[in-house]
Amino acid sequence: MGPDFDGVLPYPVSTMTIQKGKVLTDFNQVESSVYFLNSGVVEIEIQSYQTFKTIDFFFAGEFVCAYSSFLTQKPSDVRVVALTNCEAEVVRFSDLQNAYTKSLLANFMGRIMNEQAYLRKAQRVKDFLTKTAEERYFELLKYHPDYIIQIPVYKIARYLGIHPESLSRIRKKMIS
Repeated sequence: MGPDFDGVLPYPVSTMTIQKGKVLTDFNQVESSVYFLNSGVVEIEIQSYQTFKTIDFFFAGEFVCAYSSFLTQKPSDVRVVALTNCEAEVVRFSDLQNAYTKSLLANFMGRIMNEQAYLRKAQRVKDFLTKTAEERYFELLKYHPDYIIQIPVYKIARYLGIHPESLSRIRKKMIS
């Protein structure tokens, strides 16, 4: 049986409904799946000393998982949490690895997912180095206005790297 590229997914995919607040991957847990969000918002956070920091938010149409753990199959240093009710397509690590050995399509999709993860991370780093918290907040509003109202203010502030009071000032400035 040779490699295929006929447009049919070369691995099993299941649909999952995820309740708000559910931890998909916890600290020190090995990531066993990758999720493609059909709807909802997921947060990835990391613990720093006694506080948590939001690394990123993921929205409908995006892949999410504790990616370093997924790739290495070692315990995660991040937690993946549903901030809203979500629906996702789920692919298990073992199924994906098996598909990589048999399918050009699986390899192509894996490459695209890796490229998207890299570009997303690179852009986030550049934004932190070149844009103000206010500019980053405006972009979040521009691209995800329907979801922003569903995310607690303190989590948005953590994502922006500022205190909730600073975010309140930014929001007040926008209104006036």
